[in-house]
Amino acid sequence: MIRIALVGQPNSGKSTLFNAIAGYRAVASNFPGTTVELLRGRALVGGRPAEVVDLPGTYSLRAGDPAEEVARDFLLSGEVDVVVDVVDASLLGRSLELTLELCELGLPMVVCLNMMDEARRKGIYIDPERLEGILGVPVVGTVAVRGVGLGDLLAAIPRARVPTPPRYSADVERHLAALAERIAEAVPAERAPARYLAGLALSGEPPPAGIDLSPVEADAERARREIRRDRGEDPALVLAAERHALALRLFEAVARVAHAERSLRDRIDSLLMHRVLGYPILFLVLLGLFFGVFKIGGILEGYLLPPLEDLTSWVEGAVPGPIGAVLSGALQGLWAGIGIVLPYLLPFLFFLALLEDVGYLPRIGFLLDGLMHRIGLHGKSVIPFLLGYGCSVPAVLATRILEDERDRLVTAALAVMIPCAARTVVIFGLVGRYVGPWIAFSLYLLNIIVIAAAGTLLRRFLPGMGPGLIMEIPPYRPPSLRTMSLKVWLRLRGFITVAWPTLIAASAFFSLIEVLGWTGFLNTLLLPVTWPLGLPAAVGVPLVFGILRKELSLIMLGQALGTVDFGAVLSGAAMVVFTVFVIFYVPCLATVAALWRELGRRRTLLVVAGTVGVAMLVGLLVRLTTWAF
Repeated sequence: MIRIALVGQPNSGKSTLFNAIAGYRAVASNFPGTTVELLRGRALVGGRPAEVVDLPGTYSLRAGDPAEEVARDFLLSGEVDVVVDVVDASLLGRSLELTLELCELGLPMVVCLNMMDEARRKGIYIDPERLEGILGVPVVGTVAVRGVGLGDLLAAIPRARVPTPPRYSADVERHLAALAERIAEAVPAERAPARYLAGLALSGEPPPAGIDLSPVEADAERARREIRRDRGEDPALVLAAERHALALRLFEAVARVAHAERSLRDRIDSLLMHRVLGYPILFLVLLGLFFGVFKIGGILEGYLLPPLEDLTSWVEGAVPGPIGAVLSGALQGLWAGIGIVLPYLLPFLFFLALLEDVGYLPRIGFLLDGLMHRIGLHGKSVIPFLLGYGCSVPAVLATRILEDERDRLVTAALAVMIPCAARTVVIFGLVGRYVGPWIAFSLYLLNIIVIAAAGTLLRRFLPGMGPGLIMEIPPYRPPSLRTMSLKVWLRLRGFITVAWPTLIAASAFFSLIEVLGWTGFLNTLLLPVTWPLGLPAAVGVPLVFGILRKELSLIMLGQALGTVDFGAVLSGAAMVVFTVFVIFYVPCLATVAALWRELGRRRTLLVVAGTVGVAMLVGLLVRLTTWAF
């Protein structure tokens, strides 16, 4: 089996290519840093079994952030047989800088010029054969999102060759050659190419883990002094400038640029990303998404839930006693997944995939960057926030792309209060259905206000400011129904395999403790929470179950109150307060585990305690303002 590593800059289409070659095992996202871990798949390449590894998107191999470090360390691990360098053809001049770095690793390589259609739209016409002749490796043009050129790429992988390393100016080459010679004597050749390590030593950058360059440090320092004296700049900047100049010369040698007319896409972007008009358009887009999910979910729930409730009632009558009660509870969990969760979860995930596929999600991130500035966060914090609307776990894991520890803590603490898909089910299934869609929509606006206020408060206790935002804005793409369906299935699979069994088991367990008479005791223990919020005492246990999965708080609420017709047993104010508390209080166990992994025990406990405090405070304020419902 050969191992193929896909390497490329963020938004080069690398993950899309991975999905096309190895099957849909990764979400093709437009956000840099979403593939912070290695993703692996299997494929047949040239008749041979191959493992395809999707590396994190990286702009260089200099280990400036965790994603770059993961990519570099894997490429130097000795496990890679072929490197496929995925290049955004529409940004060829810039993208070739990473290609030149890869050429220094001494690994067999194929260059994939992806997004050739986008390059032509910009008036860039590339000669792959000329580029192949200069680099000495196969070069293939593709449009991965439409499957164009994938066959040619797979056919080129067995022909991969070790590329010719780039040649810099004479003075830089002299220092690199001398350092490479000394490194070759001190470091085993199989650990890393001597020339690549010489570049690190000359730049003053730390070597990969396990490689000791101290024997050549004196020579490296002497070379750095000479470059500073001759060039008047830091050696790291000199090398970067040399590579940049080489990339531009290479681009000019293999590409022809024609005048590109201002397209419809450009005119659309001038509106969607306008500093004033962009925000009302964003509001309308989110409003349309909200009401689309609400209408579709309400129709599906109306068709699915009544017959399932009738079947549960029949089982209760057919099997009397404790066994029948437990069986009925399990069935209620099963039916709730079909009749309450799926009707809202499916359209929500579909619309989320639609916004992602057409390229609008990164533009939302660009618009929200101003809000990040105001609460003391910058740039990359937008990514975990947007991911949080799907699931809090990847939102927490995405904080690892933030270099500053303070930014990671603040972003994680705020991201876990974003209404994830599970909380969305509670908002739609309870407030949206029984109180009104506009009230439900206002809870999202309330959530943004609370998060902004919490961020401002945290900024006072944790002063500082992270780096600014540099975000790739991908081109607009026509949505693919197949791709969106696969994305929805990938995200829905977690609910079916993990959440749904949890719903069934928790519902059965709830019925059991009801039979045993324990629910009264547990509800009494939780009176300090439910009584100030004006909620029935029976709501206590559902809130505890909601810590397992947020959907459970709604499912258990129906069991605790004896009916899923919540409008008959709860006031509108109580439903709004209950939902607000569910939105903000302790994140689910999976999210707590992710927080523990990323932040440590003490900070996780602080975040959990903070969410409970915020939930109580906001719940009390909402109770005071919902007297009219």
